[in-house]
Amino acid sequence: MVNGGEPCLRGCIGTLEAQCLINGFRDYALTSALKDRRFPPIQPKELPSLECTVSVLTDYETANNYLDWEIGKHGLIIEFIDPNNNIRRSATYLPEVAAHEGWTKVEAIDSLMRKAGYSGHIFESLRNSIQLTRYQSTIFTMTYSDYALYVEATRGAAPASIIGG
Repeated sequence: MVNGGEPCLRGCIGTLEAQCLINGFRDYALTSALKDRRFPPIQPKELPSLECTVSVLTDYETANNYLDWEIGKHGLIIEFIDPNNNIRRSATYLPEVAAHEGWTKVEAIDSLMRKAGYSGHIFESLRNSIQLTRYQSTIFTMTYSDYALYVEATRGAAPASIIGG
């Protein structure tokens, strides 16, 4: 769905673990469409106005420190121990997030720490304790109308609704 020329997020759930692409796409598309608690489930009437974007993550690398990555090129996975309660915290951002938000590297790291659930003061020593894994991604997007054309061309019939209703 589009809001003022920019697509609106209607679901966003994925995994950092290796997956069979076909099964992973199917499972996570349905989970994202129907079970992302931040959004109401997608309804069949919405399908014609939707597009689906998938980020395939590759090239995982252990970074030398929390600044060892490039904005717009690398996605980030951070892990650190919360000094207030000794809990291991982690979070990730896709490569496009920091650039889209206009963040510096430090702002992106601090935001990731908040996303991970850390609510204390962020000291430089805490940033330096982060284990950072960087990765890259390839993005694929398809509109529902392109999907319908593809299904019709390959199967000889328009797609059946995958969401009951």
